[in-house]
Amino acid sequence: MTEFALLLLLAGIGPVLLAEALLARYEVLAYVAGWRTPTTTLPKGMPHARGAEPDRPPGAYLVYLDGIGKRRFHDTRDGGRLVKSLIEGAPELRVLGQVQPYSPLANPLANRPVWRWLRRRVGLLLFLHNVMQIFVAADRRYRPLYNRAVGSQIAAQLRLAGYQPESGIPVVLLSYSGGAQVATGAVGELWAQLRSPLWLITLGAFHNGANDISHAQHLDQLTSAGDRIERVGTWIFPQRWRLFRRSGWNRAARDGKITVHRLDPATHVGPLSYISPQARLADGRSHLDRTAATVIALIRDRLSATAGTDGPPP
Repeated sequence: MTEFALLLLLAGIGPVLLAEALLARYEVLAYVAGWRTPTTTLPKGMPHARGAEPDRPPGAYLVYLDGIGKRRFHDTRDGGRLVKSLIEGAPELRVLGQVQPYSPLANPLANRPVWRWLRRRVGLLLFLHNVMQIFVAADRRYRPLYNRAVGSQIAAQLRLAGYQPESGIPVVLLSYSGGAQVATGAVGELWAQLRSPLWLITLGAFHNGANDISHAQHLDQLTSAGDRIERVGTWIFPQRWRLFRRSGWNRAARDGKITVHRLDPATHVGPLSYISPQARLADGRSHLDRTAATVIALIRDRLSATAGTDGPPP
């Protein structure tokens, strides 16, 4: 009976996965072919950035690329608590949370009529859609196209938020889980369009390690021994193995561009996750408080270290 139930499950999920894989590839091809134009308009009343006022130069622009729970312009994984904590703790930052990491056309999943219908009936499909987008973004056949599409989306949103190319103001890409695949892939296009200092901060990163991040000044990797999902990523993607010395990830590691920061005992998701407001540390802070404070400290330390330098890196 157990085997029969498993066969039924696989028979049901198999066609769904195939359909999702085809849809994910279609969106990349539609972007490249110019069949559809990426969305830049935000919901009424939603600003292009929050935090530092646009009439004075911020310390940095921070773009938050959420994990696979992202399906609308508003921050969804934790109700926007991480972004809110960053804005409250670092008012010198201009923060963007509306980028759609899992849509090359910047089309939020929750805005599509068919997905609104499916969400009420088959919620698993929303999860599978964004999972498949991660694997399309990691696929060597589609990766350059996906990277260009989402990199252009981020650059467009930064311009609309007031960013001036070649201004020398740093752009920080803060990514959670699968958002790291998108963040590392966007580096080349962002550099080409903005010529800005680029800093990466990954949180529980799930990515294949193939993307070239040589135009990023540094990558701070926030991780935990309790994060099994991130650990799976280091196993299943060969480019993350030390054997593949020429992969983008291993080249960056040899160049000293990657620094690991431990956030034990946080988990990837759940009540003990990096962004849990309930889980408490020995000092009384929540996991959310510690994560936000760590991100802010890293940005401020790097801003202090680069103060007085002339413009973006070569």
